[in-house]
Amino acid sequence: MRQQFDRMMQDFDWPDFRFPHRSGAVDAPRGLFAGATVPMPAVDLVERDGAYELQAELPGMSREDIEVKLSDGMMTIRGEKSAETVKDDENIHLRERSYGAFQRSFRLPAGVDADKVSARFDKGVLTVTLPKTTASRQKERKVDIAGS
Repeated sequence: MRQQFDRMMQDFDWPDFRFPHRSGAVDAPRGLFAGATVPMPAVDLVERDGAYELQAELPGMSREDIEVKLSDGMMTIRGEKSAETVKDDENIHLRERSYGAFQRSFRLPAGVDADKVSARFDKGVLTVTLPKTTASRQKERKVDIAGS
C-alpha cells in the first residue's frame, strides 16, 4: 500500500515542485538513527514574499554532514552521519554505533534564480532559500474574487 501511495504522490504538483524523489532509506524505522539506516528528513516548503523556503529537520547532524547541490533544475540534499556511543571504558559492556545516509531531490519551480540560492544550518534545521527572479515576481498578480 505504501508503494502505491508513493507512486500516486510522485504525480503531485505544487508550483513545479514534484513530490520528493526519494532514495536511500525509504522504509527506514522512525527515529534519526534507528537500526542502521536514517529515515528521510521531514521538510516544510513555504512561499514567502519573493522566494520559496525549504526547511529540513536534521537533528544530531552538523553542517559538515550535509550537502546541497543544484543541477539541471533539481536540488538535491544529502546527509551522512555515523555515531558511536561507548559506556564503561575499562571493561566494555556496551558499545553502540549508528550509521546512515539520506538523499532527497526536488524539482526547482519555474522562476527560481538558481544563482542566488542560499542555505544555512542552525540548531538542527537546514533552511534553503530559493529566491524568485525579478521577472517571475512581476508576473504575479492578485485576482479579484466575485461573489454575491
